[in-house]
Amino acid sequence: MVGRPNAGKSTLTNALVGQKVAITSSKPQTTRHAIRGIRTEEDYQLILVDTPGLHRPRTLLGQRLNDLVRETLLDVDVIGFCMPADQRPGPGDTFIARDLADLRRARRVPVVALATKSDTVGKQALAEHLIAIDQLGTWDAIVPCSATKGDQVEDVATVLASFLPVSPKLYPDDVLTDEPTLVMIAELVREAALEGVRDELPHSLAVVVEEVVPREDRPEDKPLTDVRVNIFVERPSQKAIIIGKGGSRLRQVGAQARTGIEKIIGHKVFLDLHVKVAKDWQRDPKQLQRLGF
Repeated sequence: MVGRPNAGKSTLTNALVGQKVAITSSKPQTTRHAIRGIRTEEDYQLILVDTPGLHRPRTLLGQRLNDLVRETLLDVDVIGFCMPADQRPGPGDTFIARDLADLRRARRVPVVALATKSDTVGKQALAEHLIAIDQLGTWDAIVPCSATKGDQVEDVATVLASFLPVSPKLYPDDVLTDEPTLVMIAELVREAALEGVRDELPHSLAVVVEEVVPREDRPEDKPLTDVRVNIFVERPSQKAIIIGKGGSRLRQVGAQARTGIEKIIGHKVFLDLHVKVAKDWQRDPKQLQRLGF
């Protein structure tokens, strides 16, 4: 799945898998690494790779995310190019379309254009959007869909699967993602912290899981796991926003994230959140490496 920021890639990936494997947010640039979701049917297995939004980078982090997308595209069998129906194809889409055209010529990778968020516009506007997509490049198929409503999500799966090569099954039937537990915990905390924050903050937010340890001396039927997580921002003013008055916002973040983390771990957790300042980490190679980029 490729597209510019906030094109609906993560929401569509989750809908195709049938369960949440990628965090979603109305804020652009939510996805920060390639996330694999797995959908297994009788005659095919789709390994869906949700990538960060391709964009004009303003920081070293942005450049590294773009590099990650391009590396991912060299290793896939079919590409789904997401273009949201509620926005006209713009310079960002043209930029990506050119990249994909080169890839298609060089490596013969099929590209399916996906008109995401089709439920947000009327029939006439959707028809105009599909014409604009058609004029943007040469596609192996064009499919409108709405991940939130479930419209034509099955069609997207069928069309993508039709371009897959014959292969042995790569994952067992019951596996929905190969994301490590620590990564999923960090992502759930970041998703909760993104709720309702101002536009500049999402880019400045990084999350690192320090430890996940079972609490000792607990009865077997009532296990408890201690999860310690650090949330990094770039400035003290951002730290104050995340914590909120009297710690109220941080408690909300903890409550929301804990629900998802307990589903992953399978029992109660004690979530210990700490907010720290890592000055201008998006532009600092050493700090980027320390934070996992």
